[in-house]
Formats: sequence, C-alpha cells, structure tokens
Amino acid sequence: MRSITAEENHEGKKIDRVVRDFFPNLASGMLYKALRKKDIKVNGVRIKEDYIVSFGDKIDIYIIDDYLIGRDDDGFSVVYDDDNLLIVNKETGIPVHPDKNQKEATLIDKLQSIYGPNLALCHRLDRNTSGLVIIAKNPATLEVMLEKIKNREIQKYYTCIVSGKMEKKNAELVDYLEKNEKLSRVFINPEKTRNSVQIITRYRILASMNSLNLLEVELVTGRTHQIRAHLAYYGHPIIGDGKYGKNAENKQYNAKYQLLCASRLTFNFQSSARHLNYLNKKTVSIDPPFSLEQVAGRQNKKL
Repeated sequence: MRSITAEENHEGKKIDRVVRDFFPNLASGMLYKALRKKDIKVNGVRIKEDYIVSFGDKIDIYIIDDYLIGRDDDGFSVVYDDDNLLIVNKETGIPVHPDKNQKEATLIDKLQSIYGPNLALCHRLDRNTSGLVIIAKNPATLEVMLEKIKNREIQKYYTCIVSGKMEKKNAELVDYLEKNEKLSRVFINPEKTRNSVQIITRYRILASMNSLNLLEVELVTGRTHQIRAHLAYYGHPIIGDGKYGKNAENKQYNAKYQLLCASRLTFNFQSSARHLNYLNKKTVSIDPPFSLEQVAGRQNKKL
C-alpha cells in the first residue's frame, strides 16, 4: 500500500488523473480494476471512479508495487494468442493467482492489466513450477476449457529432472493422494483411504546421466503436487523440490527451484468444443529452462 497527498495543482481533477501523476508507469487496466474493487481510499473512505480530488486529500492506494512503480520483469512470455484463448510460458517463482499472503504481482493480475479484467485461469500451476498456463479471454471459453480439462481431453506433459536409478524406462503409476491442509502438503498411499483420491501419472525417461534422469511426465489426473509427491514416493524426487525432495541433493546441484516445467499441451477433444473446435489436435510446446547436462554440471557450483 502507498499513500500520497494531493497537491494544489490536483484540485478539481478526477482520481485516476491524480494517481497517474504520481505513478505514470501504472497500467490503465490495473488502475481501473483497483477503482472498481474500491482498492483506493481517500481520507480513509472508499471512493468511486468519478471522485473529484481536493487539495490535501490523503489517498491510500492498495495496489502492489510491481504495478505502481512499473517493472520489466513480467515473469511470462506469450506462446499462443487468439480471440478466445491465451497460452503463456510462466517463469519459475511467479504465483499464478492471488492468495491471502500475497505480497507480489501474480500472473493473472499481470495479464489482466494488459488484456483486461475478463481473463480467467483455466487451471493452476505451482509457483515454483515453470511452463504453460491456459487463460480464457471470455466466459464461454472458460466454460469449455474447464469441461475439457475435467474430462481429460487436454493432455498435459511436463519435463523434469529426478534423482535415483529407475527400474523402468516408462511406466504408469497408479496410487491414491491425500491432501493435508494443515501441513500444506499431500501424501501418497498404495491403497484407497477415506479422504484420498486416485491419481495416475505416466512417465518416460528421455535421458540419464550419472544418478539423474530427464523425464517426460504425462499428468493423467491433475491433483495438488501430484507429480512432485508421486515421483518422490517412488524414490525419485525432483531436483530442487524443497517440500518433497532431498535437501542434500538440492544443495549438491545448487537447485534453488524445482526442475519441473509444464512443457507441452495437446487439445484432444472427444466431443464438440463448440466455438473452440478449431483447436482440436493442436499442440503447444516449449523447451524447459533447464537441461540434464547443465544440471549435472552444476554440482558444487553456483547457479
């Protein structure tokens, strides 16, 4: 939150013009979103978009500094863009959506400040997982995307680096996942328990080097921390994973973030996608921001 005091030359001006005088790098979309949500107060009172400022007004602005000040590190790049859908490559360390402890700009806020307030996330990605995120530009698209994701008609593939010798070059892992909200983590069980749900994770080894493996993982079911917890359960934690991984290994490879990237999406519609039928059989892919050779070479070196 930033506080400013209206100066003499601000007398009689609308609130948006005054805020812009102090923060010229603030995007229009983010400013008007804050006004609509009543995230700007004058003299301790929430005001409307048409508020006229008086000299000496104390204005409190509840907008994250990333937007107020304006920064170049957006944390994403656009991979696909049309009238209905946006697919971006999110960098590691960027949260996709707000939470109660939010102290920084999120992916969806950044995108809404550029494309407008109608944008909506179709799915989530962990803060420390990089890669592809699907965003709907209108309610009709969001409805279809949520339906297709639920029905497993959008195939999601990840690339990751794990440790440990793997018995099989490819496999389908089927177990049960139970979420513990208090501990903010999940647990894997081979048998069904009262509060668990079935998970299916497929993987194939792309390459191996020493005790490291580069995997392509297909997320058949999409549950919280599924890939991270499932692979760790079988003794192959993702390098850099501070929650399910091994701290000694993370330090050994100087891995500050988990080496997990949502690298490929394929639209495989089995029924009508209405106005989105043109996407059927389309694949969107990116290269992960890491390689097996680079990680193996990091041993005892700084990133």
